[in-house]
Amino acid sequence: MSSLIDKYNVPGPRYTSYPTVPFWNESGFTANEWITQLSKNFKLSNSTEGISIYIHLPYCESLCTFCGCHKYITKRHEVEEPYIDAVLKEWQLYLNIFSEKPIIKELHLGGGTPTFFSCNELKRLIKGIFNDAEKHENIELSFEGHPNNTTREHLQTLYNLGFTRVSFGVQDYDENVQKAIHRIQSFDQVAYVTETAREIGYKSVSHDIIYGLPFQNTETIINTVNKTAELMPDRISFYSYAHVPWIKGNGQRGFNEEDLPKSEEKRKLYELGRNLLQEKGYHEIGMDHFAKESDDLYKSFKNKKLHRNFMGYTAFKTTVLIGLGASSISDCETAFAQNEKDIKKYVTQLQNNELTVVKGHILSNNDLILRNAILDIICKFKVDLTLVYTMIPKDLLLNRLSEFLKDNLLFIENDTLIVTDLGKAFVRNICMAFDEYLIESNPKNQLFSMTI
Repeated sequence: MSSLIDKYNVPGPRYTSYPTVPFWNESGFTANEWITQLSKNFKLSNSTEGISIYIHLPYCESLCTFCGCHKYITKRHEVEEPYIDAVLKEWQLYLNIFSEKPIIKELHLGGGTPTFFSCNELKRLIKGIFNDAEKHENIELSFEGHPNNTTREHLQTLYNLGFTRVSFGVQDYDENVQKAIHRIQSFDQVAYVTETAREIGYKSVSHDIIYGLPFQNTETIINTVNKTAELMPDRISFYSYAHVPWIKGNGQRGFNEEDLPKSEEKRKLYELGRNLLQEKGYHEIGMDHFAKESDDLYKSFKNKKLHRNFMGYTAFKTTVLIGLGASSISDCETAFAQNEKDIKKYVTQLQNNELTVVKGHILSNNDLILRNAILDIICKFKVDLTLVYTMIPKDLLLNRLSEFLKDNLLFIENDTLIVTDLGKAFVRNICMAFDEYLIESNPKNQLFSMTI
């Protein structure tokens, strides 16, 4: 395995979208074209599958130095009201675009720290979203909670509003690791919010843990996985730490480079954690995710319905995903659009009744073919190559895949690519063979985190 790690540990995308954000054609994009594409696809899909909504709530009271999200650090909670006002204004602008009342199938609150906000503001936000929308009969509402500031009142309020799934960021239970990443929280606190959520009635509780953090070793990973298993969350995200300080600045400089596990050591931490999770009854779902057999994500994976978008893996697909809030990204299948990242500019533009879309990409037919191929690889670990060959000549594609074939990371049978168990560890690398933008650009500067 060590030789494979040396060979394939290169910078690569996580493929929450294709094309990935650095390769969006911004010169060929306008907000009006985004509205045109959105209107068309909304009309075709709303009544049959509904839409998804992601709401970015960017505030945090303290900085976690591992975090790569768009966030704003403050203890001033007077920022809550004007920000929620802006999000509801943005939603109203989208309602004016839609040709009919939207049917919401999925809504997720991310951040930042959604539980930074008071229960009253969260209640105002959710009620405002549903004032002029319908709920799908199989609606799923979820949010991300910080174990240290998620209160029983938060859990009860959101449950009363229809939320049934919550994800808690755990990262690691080791004291030295927690100090290095400035994310100190006890096992008892995580246990409290997990057990309280279940007591209230949440059907799914997820935990996020990370490998590759500073000062992590086999002992800390074993301890974290064992403690996680004591609480038996329904889903576990076991993420690779994405070290991208050239993008996120000092926020990822709370420790020295030599404190990070090296590539081979980091991969061993993943293999160890993965094996322990499987021993404890979890199944690997796509990249970085594990679930119990009783969880909807596992059932969706088994039924080949698993989907991936800007919110991560979901148990179902909706064509339209509306991203509300500063930095949020929207997707209507044939177009992407991202909001202004600067919170003050975001709020000001909405006070002036303007959508805050600042960049995006209109997908070509070729983009769509490759997007669907990459989605199949990361959601199903297999893809029919027939359509791909119309875009990338068969000989060329097989040449790109030759090393993966030689290393037994995949095989091809009747023009269907199938990722092997060994290859699942390198699925990001396999997807890169289909990424025409990445291959053609051959970037000289590092744009992405390492794949291992």
